[in-house]
Parts: sequence; structure tokens; C-alpha cells
Amino acid sequence: MTAAAVVSQADLAHRPQFGWINGLKAGAAQLIVLHHLAFYGPMSDYVQPLWPELLDWLGGSARIAVQVFLVIGGFLVAKSLSPAGRPGIANPLQAVWRRYAKLAPPFLAATLLAAIITPVAGIWMQHDSMSAAVTLGQLSAHALLLHGVLGYESLSAGAWYVAIDFQLYLLTVSLLWLSGRVAGKRRRHWLMPLAVTVGITFSLLYFNLDADWDNWAPYFFGSYGLGMLAWWASDPARKPGAMTVLMAMAAVPVLLALAVDYRSRIALALIVACALFLFGRARTPAQGGAWNIINALGRISYAVFLVHFPVSLLVNALFVTYVPLDPEWQALGMLTAWGASLAAGAAFYRWVEVPLGRVMGSVVAHLAGRQALVSR
Repeated sequence: MTAAAVVSQADLAHRPQFGWINGLKAGAAQLIVLHHLAFYGPMSDYVQPLWPELLDWLGGSARIAVQVFLVIGGFLVAKSLSPAGRPGIANPLQAVWRRYAKLAPPFLAATLLAAIITPVAGIWMQHDSMSAAVTLGQLSAHALLLHGVLGYESLSAGAWYVAIDFQLYLLTVSLLWLSGRVAGKRRRHWLMPLAVTVGITFSLLYFNLDADWDNWAPYFFGSYGLGMLAWWASDPARKPGAMTVLMAMAAVPVLLALAVDYRSRIALALIVACALFLFGRARTPAQGGAWNIINALGRISYAVFLVHFPVSLLVNALFVTYVPLDPEWQALGMLTAWGASLAAGAAFYRWVEVPLGRVMGSVVAHLAGRQALVSR
């Protein structure tokens, strides 16, 4: 990795941020942590009489917060791979490898952490939220991001999302490559938005209605594609009429799908896409006032997503074993698990995710350089 890249990483926290995106990511990450705390227990089982309505909502409806990550993922992948929405991609295999190198190493580190902490928690607690002893095949499937597809039990509650994110990225790269082949040298600026709109339509009206598809990218592409269209529609270089058409291409399939079968998660995805259209490109201060907290929580959101489940599992085990089972004490345990998840996420980001990112960035750059030399 070059010195400039190292400086860029070190200076990241001091540069203007996509603050509204960080705020959405931070809020959604907290809801996911609280959802898993409420859904999996056992502390939440004891706290239920204290806050029944809140825990029912957290254990159920709060899970749709994952739609925020899906829409933001599409928004940012459009920014990265096709900022103007044009077909084609220069090096699809390198793009896919770069994405895998970003997602998989910290995910595998967190998976190993879960594989270690789960049996430790099992010393004090037996609960149906705990995975069975890990196998080599299970770890290998996780490393390849194929655990859901191959039918292996996830070692952590958020593991499915990482695999789906990679699948969605792979699908997007494939669409860009295919549309580039179709367009050739002709300038077909609307080809990719049309392809994504067709993908959204099929996703929402067919795949997303069948839970058997929930280990595959087409089930989630409706939300992801909304984020892509929101990025292209919010381009300040576009005329107002083109912006309107692009947002209509996003909204019409969603409204039709909701009329066929109302799904709150899809309604939320449309709301998030509209918010990104209006504010997603806005730069905000990196520091000052509440932005310090918002940007910090946004930066560590992936790390928190990765490590919160094993941390919460361990806190559950300790509290139900050594602390009175009164609702108030177990509520303190849930708050402790929430705080410990944030602290662990911050530590994981600093000491695992960032260093791994530097190492893998160097590997990707080295391989890209070798490929360039061979192709000369």
C-alpha cells in the first residue's frame, strides 16, 4: 500500500463525511443489536414482564432495520462502480475480488471469535440460541460466504447478511458487465437504470414473495436496486426531468408490489431510498457536536454487526448465572450487553478491521500490479 493510501486511512476521521448515511447506519446497527438481544434471550425472557410491548417490537418488527443497510449498500455500490449509471465495467473479476477482500477477512475473524466464545458461554448456559460445535466444513463455508447456500448453520446472527451483500455485489458487477457487452461502443445511458428497474420488479413481485429464496441475492435485490437508482437520480448533473423519471422507476415497482402484498420492510426500503435521494450525497463535518458520535458509530457499524452476537451471548450467560433473575437485574444485563457490543465493535474496528483492510489492500494492489504487467 502506498504512503498516500496510509495517510488517507489515518486522516479519514477528519475529512467531511456522508453524515446522513452514517446516521442511518448507526441507528440501524443499534436496532439490529437490540433486536437480537430481545429475540434470542435468555435475559429478555426475564425482562419481558417489565417492558412487554417494547421487547415484542424489538424482537419482531425491529429486524426490518436491515433494509437500511441493503439500500445504503446499493447506493454506495452505484457510487463506486457506475457513478453516472453507464453500462460496462473495466475489470469485473478484480472488482469482485476487491469486495471479497474487504468483507471476508473481518467476517472470518468475527466468525472464529463466535466459534470460541460460544462454547465458553456454554460452560454457564444452555440455550437454543447457541450453535452446535463448529466443524471444518462449516468454517470453510463461512470463509467462502456460502454458508447459507450450502445449508450450514450460521455461527453468528448476522452472518447471513455478509453473504447476501457479496452476492448482491456480484450480481451488480454481472449486470454492469452484461449491459456493457450489449451496449458495445454505443452510449446507452439508460440501459443500466432500466436493467436495475427490471431487477427490482422481478425481485419484489416474485422472489421476495417466496421465503425459499432468502439465501439468494434476488430476494433482496429490490431494496438494493432502490439504493442504486437513488444514487443515479440524485446526481446534480442530471436535469430535473431525468431525476423525476429515475425516482419514478424506483417508486412504481415498489408501489405495485405493496399493492399486491404489503410488506413493511419494502415500504421502509422505499422511504430510505427517498431519504438518500434527498440527503445521501450531502457532506457534513467530520467532527463537532453530535457529528462526532454519529460518524464514529457509522464507521464501526460493520464491526458492531459482526461481533455483537457472541459478545451478547457471553453477557447473557454470565448474567443468568451470577445475577438475580429479577426483571430489573436482567434489564441491566441487556443494557450491559448493548454497551459491551459497542465497545467490542470499536475495538474490533481499530485492531482487526482496519489492519486487515490495510493488509488486504496491499495484496489487492500487488495482484492488480502483477496483472497489469502480464497484460502488457
